[in-house]
Amino acid sequence: MEAIYVDKHYNLVVECKQGSKKAHYELYKLYSKAMLNTAFRIVDNLNEAEDVLQEAFLDAFARIKDFRQETTFGVWLKQIVVHRSINLLRKRKMDLVDISDEQIENLADDDQAEDDELIYKVTQIKEAMKLLPDGYRLVLSLYLLEGYDHEEIGQILNISENTSRTQFLRAKRKLIELLKQKGIVS
Repeated sequence: MEAIYVDKHYNLVVECKQGSKKAHYELYKLYSKAMLNTAFRIVDNLNEAEDVLQEAFLDAFARIKDFRQETTFGVWLKQIVVHRSINLLRKRKMDLVDISDEQIENLADDDQAEDDELIYKVTQIKEAMKLLPDGYRLVLSLYLLEGYDHEEIGQILNISENTSRTQFLRAKRKLIELLKQKGIVS
């Protein structure tokens, strides 16, 4: 027997399955900002992230009857967004930017000098991450920023869990090496 996970938006999902356009809109309002941020962190282009978001919601709503509530709607939708974002990257074969500016925006405005130094360091980390090979950046981003574990990353990227762990460790070592070269870490 399959486990069914009931989340706080269960009724909206049920209404969507029954064809309610209002429920579609409510789910969109609930999840669109977070999913746009996820797509943007992966594709690093707002217009493309918006396209990924729209396509992901269209896909999710088209397949909503297949959603069996084995997880939350948000987790299911995030998987769709990540897959669509990765597919877009594969099509354009360009670099990822893995760290968003959200961390900077959430800082307290207590000490401007500390804020400026932190902004500088975040910028340097972003630049160093751009120098990592695509596979390293992708695994690092999915693990650290999106919160996936290695088993999930393996499923998403169609690699083994051990390959994900290895890529992550190599990416972390390479990033630290690059940051040491720039004098960001000692």
